[in-house]
Amino acid sequence: MKRSVIETVLGGVVLLVAAVFFVFAYTSSDIQPVKGYTVTARFNSVDGLVTGSDARIGGVRVGTVTGMSIDQEAYQAVVTMAIQADIRLPEDSQAVISSDGLLGGKYVRLEPGKVDAKLGDGGEVKNTKDVVSLEEMLGKVIFLVADEGGASR
Repeated sequence: MKRSVIETVLGGVVLLVAAVFFVFAYTSSDIQPVKGYTVTARFNSVDGLVTGSDARIGGVRVGTVTGMSIDQEAYQAVVTMAIQADIRLPEDSQAVISSDGLLGGKYVRLEPGKVDAKLGDGGEVKNTKDVVSLEEMLGKVIFLVADEGGASR
């Protein structure tokens, strides 16, 4: 009987420590949903971008990708992002899908424009650049190196 009580108390302590760890991890990480306004952007390719990916300005997280869908008429990927309410993007801003290094995840890099008019809730970032895949980059490098090798002969 005494052993059963000790095991029960020990199990409770382990569960409490695990719960405290998860609460700490959640609050100290930057995975809480962004509360603010919603904007969309259209891309031809969003390879590697997932719901929950960051939207960043100058490397600082200012939003989150909240959804992705296909425009049935234009056959483009429509990316929906929640942007912090205190970050007001100019209407001529640019959205670029970027990578966190060679093997890192993808995120949306936002480059603010210069005009005074701001995007509102439900606005669309019209100026976009698609993701450049690793295969495309390697193909260009190999083609360039092969072309240089032939030109120097």
